[in-house]
Amino acid sequence: MSFKILIADPISESGTQVFQSNNGHFKLDARSKLSLEDLKKAVVDADAVIVRSETKITADVLAAGKKIKIVGRAGVGVDNIDVAAASRQGVLVVNVPGGNTISAAEHTVALLLALSRNIPAANDSLKRGEWNRTQFTGTELQGKTLGLIGLGRIGREVAKRCQSFGMRILGYDPYASEDYAKAFNITLEPLETLYKEADYLTVHVPLNETTKHMLNAKTLLQLKPGVRIINCARGGIIDEKALAEAIKSGHVKGAALDVFEEEPPSKDNPLLQLPQVIVTPHLGAATEEAQVKVAQELAETIRDYFISGTVRNAVNLPAMGAEEYRELEPYILLTEKLGKFVTQMFEGAVKELKITYAGEISQKNTTPLTLAALKGFLSPILDLEVNLINAPHLARERGLKWVETKISQAEDYTSLITIRATSEKSKLSVSGTLLAKNNPRIVAIDDQSVDVPPEGTMLVYTNIDRPGVIGFIGTLLGQNKINIASMRVGRKVTGGEAVTVVNVDHTVPEPVLQQIREFSGISQVRCVKL
Repeated sequence: MSFKILIADPISESGTQVFQSNNGHFKLDARSKLSLEDLKKAVVDADAVIVRSETKITADVLAAGKKIKIVGRAGVGVDNIDVAAASRQGVLVVNVPGGNTISAAEHTVALLLALSRNIPAANDSLKRGEWNRTQFTGTELQGKTLGLIGLGRIGREVAKRCQSFGMRILGYDPYASEDYAKAFNITLEPLETLYKEADYLTVHVPLNETTKHMLNAKTLLQLKPGVRIINCARGGIIDEKALAEAIKSGHVKGAALDVFEEEPPSKDNPLLQLPQVIVTPHLGAATEEAQVKVAQELAETIRDYFISGTVRNAVNLPAMGAEEYRELEPYILLTEKLGKFVTQMFEGAVKELKITYAGEISQKNTTPLTLAALKGFLSPILDLEVNLINAPHLARERGLKWVETKISQAEDYTSLITIRATSEKSKLSVSGTLLAKNNPRIVAIDDQSVDVPPEGTMLVYTNIDRPGVIGFIGTLLGQNKINIASMRVGRKVTGGEAVTVVNVDHTVPEPVLQQIREFSGISQVRCVKL
């Protein structure tokens, strides 16, 4: 049997060779820069489509390609693929999430070395005909302390390489366990310790509401004087203006940046004017080897899917019947949001997740739901694309255990899904259900009854139920021009512990959260974004 593979964007020859070496099982149709109409015609008899970032696989394209069984993205992001439409059509979407790990790690180390030995500045000076050896005296890495913010795949690889230089490695990752860090000879420490002790600080976290400008005017002053900073992760993690000022003052010795808030950065970006700053134009994944790996891994993934039915690196659900997918989809979306809620509410590293399905949902195929819970839990904290297939592997890597339990009856609801997270010191639970017309709701937080749609931005706090708390919250948010969309309070008894969920129109800044924490009677507060 032969399968037609449409290669709609150019890929490395390493990928096409994978298909060509399979005894005629695959027929390749390599065309690029197709118009929408030409693309629709080209997919009519295609079994699989390979794209990079240029070609867009829309719902219309998928509808025209009724034979398509799998769409592959030669890279990580799948913004140019309508994943929801593909799932509804039973089309598997795959990508290559780890193809650039080594390239990004090596680029980080290259910048670290260049920063230590003043290589770019010395190179420019010598080419100008100068010979200023004393001006470019560097510093050794041996014996220095490297602070890693984020212990995902790239962070781990950076740690391995820097250990060979004799560096002491400290790591911060609120979702990594001690055992996970020890496995890579990394000492897990609070962020404040990294700030105080790191001679070099490098970030390897995704850009989100929590990490945006985590290195700012205030936190930069907490760093060890003379620190050097490297960022090959995402622009926006560092406040660029604040960093420029910290370098000018001498508090930060220098910085090496591969990413920027605005790309390309504007010519008046203050960091581009400083000799202590090394910059590269987002080259972390730009190696010949990375492109070869991406093409080869994607081709092997598609080949194995057709030849043996093996599924790897799936972004959406494994193929299932259209009727079953339609039935489970609302529960999948609900469970993923419950997982995201737990991650953003929990303090410390979760050791175990217990996912309980009660009532009618317990009689269904709950495997996709459990995978969705893991995906939701991991997505906000990892620096790579998390999907339903790699979520279990990533969870095991981080020492996270999970248990699935089914109960035939659900009190008060036809179906109820509960996720309980535990660590050595704390625990948290959240429950959700679907009301009429598949309307999702969070109905309990730590066994306190609530009725909250799992969407948008929510201020969630635990407090003693007494007069004045709601008034304080409303006044404070109003003073900071944060509009309240709705507010719901859950409590068991008057005057006891209560949980309050305030739906707001945008993120509550950390200084405001700190003011709330300091208010008498409030024991915990989080800003959750779903």
